Amino acid sequence: MATLAADPQTAAFPHWSEGNPTEADLAHIPGEGGWPVVGNTFKMLADPHGFVAKRIEQFGKVYRNRAFGGWQVALLGAEANELLLFNKDKIFSSEQGWGPILDQLFPRGLMLMDFDHHRIDRRALSIAFKPEPMRHYSGALNRGIAREVAGWAGPKEFYPAIKKLTLDLAADSFIGLPWGPEADKINAAFVDMVQASVAPVRKPLPFTKMKKGVDGRAFLVDYFTKETLRRRAEGGGQDMFSQFATATREDGSLLPVDEVVDHMNFLMMAAHDTITSSATSLIYHLATNPEWQEKLREEIMAVTGGPDGDGNPRALDYDDLGKLDLTEMAFKESLRMIPPVPSMPRRALREFEYGGYRIPAGTMVGINIYWTHHSEEYWDNPFAFDPLRFTPDQVKARHKYAWVPFGGGAHMCLGLHFAYMQVKILLAQLLQRYRIEAAEGYNPDWQDWPIPQPKDGLQVTFTSL
Repeated sequence: MATLAADPQTAAFPHWSEGNPTEADLAHIPGEGGWPVVGNTFKMLADPHGFVAKRIEQFGKVYRNRAFGGWQVALLGAEANELLLFNKDKIFSSEQGWGPILDQLFPRGLMLMDFDHHRIDRRALSIAFKPEPMRHYSGALNRGIAREVAGWAGPKEFYPAIKKLTLDLAADSFIGLPWGPEADKINAAFVDMVQASVAPVRKPLPFTKMKKGVDGRAFLVDYFTKETLRRRAEGGGQDMFSQFATATREDGSLLPVDEVVDHMNFLMMAAHDTITSSATSLIYHLATNPEWQEKLREEIMAVTGGPDGDGNPRALDYDDLGKLDLTEMAFKESLRMIPPVPSMPRRALREFEYGGYRIPAGTMVGINIYWTHHSEEYWDNPFAFDPLRFTPDQVKARHKYAWVPFGGGAHMCLGLHFAYMQVKILLAQLLQRYRIEAAEGYNPDWQDWPIPQPKDGLQVTFTSL
């Protein structure tokens, strides 16, 4: 795992498994530890949002909790989001916060780097999101989405359909692979790794999800290592992987091959599951709010010119992405309603005070994005879908960290503009072809953690216009 041993802020805690405060160290903070051995783990998994609401009612917006093998301190609200995400005084480690969850499968991804190492690699990788590569991705997305959704007429389980499409698009745009058997093998390895990241058995024992995940990682490390060397020798293409493979740091040096591989693994994981979740929640809200669906259709038709003479939707041009104001507001509101990453962990590298409490160095701390996105402190009628919350005036009047689906500060999601682009192109193709409908009163049950998804797959009907 990447560390910054020379940095005194991180040197105090060389690994996330060492130096955790005890119950006695946190006794002055309100809260409780739950059942012997397992703590509150099962209560949290059964109803994560209800669990948080009850704890806030009991203890306030700072409380301690024991789950997943250790003690954590929850810090709730926009001010807490700003403290951890902006991290002005470099108190909090993202690397050591996410380490227990992702270290075996996605080491050295950007989210698992801190401070100077993170800044240097982020700057090198940002080349993949400059206008010229993004223009290339938009062409690939338009072609791939149009090809797939043309056959979606009729009843559909949307979540598995968009999950497959997102993986195929990632293989195309990210790696430059045509859809086919090789892309399918890579996609299967990613699925195994993502499932293993939240598996209850954390050792790669035979027949476990963790074993499948570790095997998937080994396959991808081998594949991406060979491909990185080949693309450097032959010259990179416009796909994201080729951009990463040839990226240079500030001193002009190429990123080490093993770091290119780890960055690629992490980015594919982060992009595929979060975009799948956020696209699904947006389709749900448009299906159940047909008046907003129609407003977005009118805006998209005005920008693209509508279907061509043969009835085929026109592609959404890269230069027109910024013209879809209502579409972007609807997507932002959907991300508020169902944030794809409902909570974020960090680890305190030194003691700090918040909310009147002294929180010791080494404490695992976390913010709850879902709670903040639904708090009446920041939002009127927070459980209603209303994209007009994101007009410029409304945004300006609200706490900057009341809406943080992409994180914030130095660790703001590097691919957020790619996510906006993919979702806008998806809607341009769907809403020029179909009316998206759901049964009267449809309200699916959602799996809330680790990344939200509807338990029934999201049952909608695509009716041709």
